[in-house]
Amino acid sequence: MSDTDDFSSMNTLDTASLGTGLEQTGVADQALLRTLARRRPPVLPPAATLRDTLYQISQRQEDAAVIADEASGLPLGLVTLREMLHVISFEGAGLDDPVAAHMIGAPLTIAADSPAHRAKVLMTKRGAKHLLLVEPDGRLFGLVGQADLLGLRAGGAEALIESIGNARDLPAMTQAADQVRRRGADLFRSGMGVEALCQWMSGLSDLIAMRVIELMEDEFDLPAVPWCWLVFGSEGRLEQTFATDQDNGLIFLPPEPAATEDLRADFLPFAQAVNEALHRCGFERCRGNIMASNPAWCLSADEWRRRFADWLAEPTPEALVNGTIFFDFRPLYGSFEMADQLRAWLLAQARTAGRFLHNLAEQALTVVPPIGWAGQFSYDRNRDFPHTIDLKLQGARLFVDPARVWALQHGIWSTNTAERLRACAVSQGRSGSDTAVEIENFHLIQRFRINQQLQSADLAAVNRVDPDDLNELHRLLLKEAFKQAKRLQLRLRQQQLLF
Repeated sequence: MSDTDDFSSMNTLDTASLGTGLEQTGVADQALLRTLARRRPPVLPPAATLRDTLYQISQRQEDAAVIADEASGLPLGLVTLREMLHVISFEGAGLDDPVAAHMIGAPLTIAADSPAHRAKVLMTKRGAKHLLLVEPDGRLFGLVGQADLLGLRAGGAEALIESIGNARDLPAMTQAADQVRRRGADLFRSGMGVEALCQWMSGLSDLIAMRVIELMEDEFDLPAVPWCWLVFGSEGRLEQTFATDQDNGLIFLPPEPAATEDLRADFLPFAQAVNEALHRCGFERCRGNIMASNPAWCLSADEWRRRFADWLAEPTPEALVNGTIFFDFRPLYGSFEMADQLRAWLLAQARTAGRFLHNLAEQALTVVPPIGWAGQFSYDRNRDFPHTIDLKLQGARLFVDPARVWALQHGIWSTNTAERLRACAVSQGRSGSDTAVEIENFHLIQRFRINQQLQSADLAAVNRVDPDDLNELHRLLLKEAFKQAKRLQLRLRQQQLLF
């Protein structure tokens, strides 16, 4: 890019907040649903009349009500204002009819402590407008609707969602994935905020992967045990850009330990087919073979715990590298309960693993921001790409790594870097404005990365930027982002002594 280039996606709003209205008004994708749920909806017994239900909804200015068992409090169904008006006006329902006769039975439910991103994908996949939030014992906590979960349908995603859902074979999925990337590039160039764009891309990429898994699942006779497809790395952090490879694994629950090896052998051909299909859809295979088709990452729930426990107990260089990849996991498809239990177990263990956290922080501090004491850029002397900066390893990582350390230290559920920094600020008593500046600079680096990825066809260069190709304003912005990363690392170094 020359000094005269406009870099149109880096508009004036980005220099201040690095976002658009979509980013600022949308909910954070890894915020827990419990914190996003609106006030408790009207809850009525099955015998309540339509008249009583309409009155309760009207009085509380809601658009839906939950039907629950009076004795246990467990939700039985859902009714919406729109559907009640329809059955009364056009289907001859009477106002004295019991509401149970017209409710939606077995409505979609999700754990109240699930991330918002999971609810977005579930609602989009099922075409639902409401989700019931439930406690671990099945009791109702609240209700979320599409208005509570803005974001995934932004940017004209409706047609893309429909094409993904209608795909019946791999060629159709490949075409849908290409359309998503093309539309994402258009949104970036039009100035969509980085956080909103990554959430948008991650949501649609999740739908693509889920549909691919569904298609492959139909071709295999899988064991009748609970299992879940996991994603790691940038996909696990909801920070997918336009040059992201696969990082995934599989967790399953054998009925007894002796069945583990046989079950693994049954799952591996399926995992191989999924990895190959995702590759054909544009998700490159992991060069480090961190994929579910690798027996090392197709593990039982107990094996995952033992693997994580070993890394925490003996923080070798290899264990630390694994922690930066695998500890950012999240469930994508299958039985989410096992993955959630693994996350809860990991957070409980990591908070007391002082030596691991200390070494993890030490490893994060080995990456030095590429800016010298005189304020000039410094370079890693890469022979193939001299005078360039790797904005993944020497840029985004400067924010990702400290956020991970603090999230593990404070038991924060989120894996997304921005959400981790926001949550850590609360635990550390830091001001929201200071945290906002950190996140803005992280997203600024991500914007430079994405811009480079959309311009370069060389996979080895997709994250490398030559500052001389930037105009003066963008060089100043990039320097300021690296200075902010230095301040972040200084805080991490000071707190490292506490681990």
